Amino acid sequence: MFVRFQISKAVPAAASLWRDSSPLCLPLAIPGFGLKIHVPASSFQLLGQFISKRGGMDNHKKEKVKKFEEFVDQRLKPDLVRAIAERDKIFEQQKIFSDLKKNIETLQKNGVTSLRSMVNLGSEVYMQADVPDTRHIFVDVGMGFHVEFTWTEAQEFIEVKLARLDKQLEEYTHLIASIKAQIKMVCEGIRELLQIPA
Repeated sequence: MFVRFQISKAVPAAASLWRDSSPLCLPLAIPGFGLKIHVPASSFQLLGQFISKRGGMDNHKKEKVKKFEEFVDQRLKPDLVRAIAERDKIFEQQKIFSDLKKNIETLQKNGVTSLRSMVNLGSEVYMQADVPDTRHIFVDVGMGFHVEFTWTEAQEFIEVKLARLDKQLEEYTHLIASIKAQIKMVCEGIRELLQIPA
């Protein structure tokens, strides 16, 4: 929570109006009340109610503020959460394929043709497994399909896959920045409607 108050006139229960854990905060000063605060963007609805009780906004402005708030809360914020989740999945896939590439390089460097390993069967139950020929491996190519590759083929596939993941990562990073900019722009519009100085 990020709230700063400087109150010259008594505004009862002002502190209880603006409690939110939203990471997007905007500085606000309410003229005539001597109140300067940093308010989370999602608290503009409460701020609008507070100002309207003091005789601040007409119905047209209230409707516009409400529509802007609904757009941010019901459209932009869920889109942002989804984009961040998708970007995190790409980070995870990048790590998996990078680790696989390193393991193949280690096998090639050490000339390992067979190996014994512990395999996780689920619920942290492990079983010993013997791999008679490590020169052929199965790689998850997506959609639940696994393809048998030689080390060289697997490395070529991994290079292509990592390049594709890098491109997707860049796209999601741009999308996230765009959504954050839209949220900031809408919050700026709300601030202007409420006639609150920057």
